[in-house]
Amino acid sequence: MATYKPVVVQAFPKLGERITQDTVYWRGYKTPVQIKEFGAVNKIDFSPVPPYNYAVTASSRIHIYGRYSQEPIKTFSRFKDAAYCATYRDDGNLLVAGSEEGSIRLFEVGGKAPLRQFDGHTKAVHVVGFLSDKYRIYSGGDDYSSDLWDIPSATEIVSYSEHTDYVRCGCASKVNADVFVTGSYDHTVKLFDARTKSSVMTIEHGQPVESVLLFPSGGLLVSAGGRYVKVWDVLKGGQLLVSLKNHHKTVTCLCLNSSGQRLLSGSLDRHVKIYSTTSYKVVHSFNYATSILSLALS
Repeated sequence: MATYKPVVVQAFPKLGERITQDTVYWRGYKTPVQIKEFGAVNKIDFSPVPPYNYAVTASSRIHIYGRYSQEPIKTFSRFKDAAYCATYRDDGNLLVAGSEEGSIRLFEVGGKAPLRQFDGHTKAVHVVGFLSDKYRIYSGGDDYSSDLWDIPSATEIVSYSEHTDYVRCGCASKVNADVFVTGSYDHTVKLFDARTKSSVMTIEHGQPVESVLLFPSGGLLVSAGGRYVKVWDVLKGGQLLVSLKNHHKTVTCLCLNSSGQRLLSGSLDRHVKIYSTTSYKVVHSFNYATSILSLALS
C-alpha cells in the first residue's frame, strides 16, 4: 500500500470587513432592555416629546414603556379583541389605536378610558394615525376602505373605497395637512387629498404592500412589500426611482432616522437593513433571533 499523503489545504487570506463610520455608529446600538410581550407586536411608536416613552401594541393591549423600564409604566386594555397600530400625536398628548372589532379609540396619554370612539369600519382596522393638523385621524381597514375622521365631533368626514383588498399600512404628510397615503394587499399605494372625493395618485408596487413611508419633505414615498423596498418620486407623478431587493423574505416595516439620511427596513428574514438615502446602498445590517414585525427609532 502506498504511503498516505495528507492533502495540503491551501490557506487564503480572509476578506476583511470594511469598517466605515456607519459600521462604528450602528454597532454602538445594543439591546439593554428586552421585553417579552404576550402576542406578536404589530406596532412600536415613540412619543415625539421628552421623556420619549414608547407605545407597544401587542395582543389586546397597548403598553407604554419608559426608556429603561422592564415593566410597562401604563397600560391601555379597553379592547375586546386585538388592538392595532397605537400611534402618538405630534404633541405627545393623545394616542389613537385601531382594533379587531372595527372601532378606533382615542386615548389621552395621562388618562385611562377612551376620550372618543369612532365607529364606521365594518372589519378590523389595522392602520390609524393623525394628520399633521392634529384634529383629524386617517384609518384603513380590512373592509377595503380608507377613512378620515374629525376628532372634536367624533364623526366621519369622508370614506374612500378604492382599494380592492385589505388596507394594512398608511402615513400622513408632514408638509400638507390634507394629504395621507394608504397601502393595500391589492398591490397598490394610494395618495389621498382630504379636499377631493377620490385618490389623487395610485402607485403599483407589484406585491401586497406591508409598509409605506413619506420623506419629511413630502416629495419621496417609500413602499415595502414582498422582498422589495421601492422609492417613488411623488412630484413626478409617482415615478419609480429605485427598487431595492436586499431581503430574502417579506419586508414588513420601514422607518427613517431623524435627519432623513438613513432608511431602515425590517423583514421576516430576521434582518434589519440600513440604507443611505443618497446612494440607497446598504451601509449596515442587524441580525435578530426572530422575524421583525415593527421597527421604530426615537
